[in-house]
Parts: sequence; C-alpha cells; structure tokens
Amino acid sequence: MNQSYKLTAGSSAGFDLTPISFDEGYSPLFGDFNLVRSPDGNSVRLLLDVYSGSGFISSNMYAHGFFSAKIKLPSDNTAGVVVAFYASNGDVFEKAHDELDIEFLGNVRGKPWRFQTNLYGNGSTSRGREERYRLWFDPSKEFHRYSILWTAKNIIFYVDEVPIREVIRSDEMGGDYPTKPMSLYATIWDASSWATGGGKIKVNYDYAPFTAEFRELVLDGCPMDPIQEYPDFTICNDKDAWLDTRIYSFLSPKRRAAMHKFRQHYMYYSSCYDVWRYPVTLPGCILDPIEKERFNESGRLKFERSHKKQARAAKARRERKSRSDT
Repeated sequence: MNQSYKLTAGSSAGFDLTPISFDEGYSPLFGDFNLVRSPDGNSVRLLLDVYSGSGFISSNMYAHGFFSAKIKLPSDNTAGVVVAFYASNGDVFEKAHDELDIEFLGNVRGKPWRFQTNLYGNGSTSRGREERYRLWFDPSKEFHRYSILWTAKNIIFYVDEVPIREVIRSDEMGGDYPTKPMSLYATIWDASSWATGGGKIKVNYDYAPFTAEFRELVLDGCPMDPIQEYPDFTICNDKDAWLDTRIYSFLSPKRRAAMHKFRQHYMYYSSCYDVWRYPVTLPGCILDPIEKERFNESGRLKFERSHKKQARAAKARRERKSRSDT
C-alpha cells in the first residue's frame, strides 16, 4: 500500500480484560507435538511443519461471550499458511453448525498478511458473509490483540481496540445468526488449495516450521452444555447482562469513526457488495453508500489493480533513482 493510516479507537479506557492461563481454559486439539506451552502456562505456540499443523480448543462451550487473544503470526514466506482464531460448534452440530471466524491468510515473501472475517448460522455455509482486509501493521513483528464479541444482539470483530466489523441481528437473518453454544478454537494449517493466489501458490516447507504465538488469552462467556435437548438459556441472563455493560459491547462515536476509517482504507472485499455471488443482498448487510461506491459488482475494490500498478511503477522509479545516485 502506498499509505499507512494509523488507527486508534479514540479512547484510553481500555477493555479491562482478565487473561487466563492455557490450562485454565483450553486443551490441545490436534498436532500435540506441534503445540508448545510456555513454562508459566500463559502463552502457547502453534507450529506447522511438513508433518502436521496444530491447534487448541476451549474446554467449555459458550452461549455468547467475548473471546480474545494476543497473536503474533509467522514471518517470511507464509504462502498457503492459514492461522485461524474462531468460534464454532461444528463438532457437535455437523449439519447445522454456527461459526464466527477470524482467518489470517499467508503470503509470499515481501507481501503482507491479509485476513478475513466470516459468520455462519445453522449450517448456512452456502451463504458465507466474508469480508477481507489488510492491516496497518506487520502482524509478524509483534503481538496484537484480536477479539470476537458475540451477544444475542450483535457481533463485533476487533483488531486491538479498533472495531473492524459489526453485524447486528435482525429478524430477516433468521437462523443465519449464530445462536447455539460454541467452542473457541485456534489453529495453524496448510491451506495451499485456496489461501494464496487462489491456490496457485502452495506452502513452501523449506521455510518451516511456521510458528503462530498466542498469549493473554481471554474467555469471557457463559459456559453451557450443548447436548441438552432443551437448553435453558436463562442461566446465562446474568452473564449476558454483564457483557452488555462492558466497553467493548457498544460502539461510541469515536470507536464507530475508527471502524469506518479502517473499512475505508483496509477492506478490499465484502460479500455484501458482491452482486455476482448474491444478486439479492444478504439479510444482515447494512449497505453504506460511501463503502458501496468503492466496490464493483464482484465485491472487490474498483481500483485495486490500478493501485497495484501505481505502487509497482513507484517502486520501479525509486529503484531507478537509487541506481542513478550510486
């Protein structure tokens, strides 16, 4: 990108979070030999090598909550690598699962990480609501906090304390809005079939192991047994009411302005504007006239290619100037 816009949430109050240790809230999911806990148990590394990826899962399932972690992504050539931080109940409700995703998509050396958010409700995988973005920093250089708020009323995705996407529940969404208890997951895996260049660029294991680091893990939610035939959601009323009082549960004018600024400068695809895929706008999409003006009918930026050409031309000019100065 030619420019970088520093984003802040416009508040110094902070989220006032209470992290837990890995063993307090999580257990290994797969690739146990590629999951490395810190000596104090407060952080964990997930590795991907030629043999396996790795992941962990929360010990409980939750009916609503705020799920968060500070994450540092792998560096160098990460094409084909995906690091995911998400809530799901797919292991319990295989054909009617709910899901809330943050997925980081690796790239070739010298190209930045990208990431996407998505949500499904009641198995609505044919109606994915993806959005894709770039970041205003290098996520492999230092830790940054990534968070998902899920309540009965809304969903907010955060990077640090900057809200990047809000989904407000509506009657029109029906079962597409996640409602069943979910576990929290973190994984690193080989997504060579789609993650980079539409699957044209595969994971290069000469750069393995690829390491994603997680620390300051937060699970603020209402634990619930999903196996009950008629779950009693009223047991979560107090926890839901507590969540509603938290600063991350509502967007002040300053936080909303930060979200608009992020979306203006860093979002490069939205399913809400993808009329080729969805001729009828998906329920739950709130179309912003300013955002819509920037996207073509494929849901991608109108001028993305010209911006890339301009960036390459500017780089070539700098290189020519550098050679002439020596």
